[in-house]
Amino acid sequence: MSDNRADVLVLGGGLMGAATAFFLRRRGLSVILLERGLVGQQASGVNFGNVRRQGRFPPQLPLANRSRALWGQLPELLGEDIEFLPSGHLRVAYTDEAAGMMEAYREAARPYGLKLEVLSGNAVRARFPWLSAEVRAGSWSAEDGHANPRLAAPAFARAARRAGARIEENTEVLAIEREAAGWRLDAADGRAFRAPVLQVSAGAWGGRLAAQLGEPVPIVVRGPQMGVTEPVPYALTPVLGVTATVVGEVIYLRQVTRGNIVFGGVGHGPADLDTCRARVEPAITLRQFIQLRRMVPALGALRIIRTWSGIEGYMHDEIPVMGPSARWPDLFYAFGFCGAGFQLGPGVGDVMAELIAAGRSTTPIEPFHIARFAAKAA
Repeated sequence: MSDNRADVLVLGGGLMGAATAFFLRRRGLSVILLERGLVGQQASGVNFGNVRRQGRFPPQLPLANRSRALWGQLPELLGEDIEFLPSGHLRVAYTDEAAGMMEAYREAARPYGLKLEVLSGNAVRARFPWLSAEVRAGSWSAEDGHANPRLAAPAFARAARRAGARIEENTEVLAIEREAAGWRLDAADGRAFRAPVLQVSAGAWGGRLAAQLGEPVPIVVRGPQMGVTEPVPYALTPVLGVTATVVGEVIYLRQVTRGNIVFGGVGHGPADLDTCRARVEPAITLRQFIQLRRMVPALGALRIIRTWSGIEGYMHDEIPVMGPSARWPDLFYAFGFCGAGFQLGPGVGDVMAELIAAGRSTTPIEPFHIARFAAKAA
């Protein structure tokens, strides 16, 4: 049984869990990561791939800044290329109200070190001439970009394994038990895993696990609606998004260097935790195509070659659960990133490893603590 013991058990092998395992090993702690399927198989591998800080809840920016610094170091840290391109991130506005929102956000983000350039419609079209005449303003974040979500979590897991972590894929956990020496996780194959410390980083399933551990949270599951076009010559360098008050106008897109344009937004489809399935809604795909053409008219001539969805967890307050348990001193959470966790992944892993190893984090994460829900329930 000693072979199944470690300093830390990480339950969930998405980007958050894999990054935590990697950074725990860099701090000298033994770790076993347990994943029901394959690492990065769920939301971490099917998301849009945005590596953006622009548009985040301002108190989340210190974490996003820490993560952005790590994104630039990943080839050296992991020994692999996960196709991170610091191509810049451009948000456009179609109305004066949305342009005003951009101005307000620029000022709110400034104290956190995020430098944004807000451009008028003429100025933003002069810089990016493929934008439509409907664009009234643009907000430019020069150091943001995008990466390949299919590569990121598996690369972290491989690097963690090379550093000495155990990565147990296809290992379904049926029971979580509190013991005198810490935590015991019983797997479907009969094995039991033990450690003094447990981290739950199970994505959309994190809410169910937190409830089992006596800390229920208000979380819902949704299916992002994604698609990709046929390849065309590489021309749209920045990641593009929309600032708007209407969800149906919020499209985002990026062109990969081999020419395909990946897109998402406008709305969500249904997702089911029990069947592990999410459905693409063709009506949403059609609305996405209208909004793509609205932003960049030339995209109206392209063919969509594939669509997909996934399962994401959204907190009611749109803020993730991250940090220590409010009930158990040796339990930690990192889930519920509301469809915006990809950029944060490396930083989350580093912060959680620091918190577990040192008992504190140098990056403020208080707004994300699970205790906020216990306080509301009381």
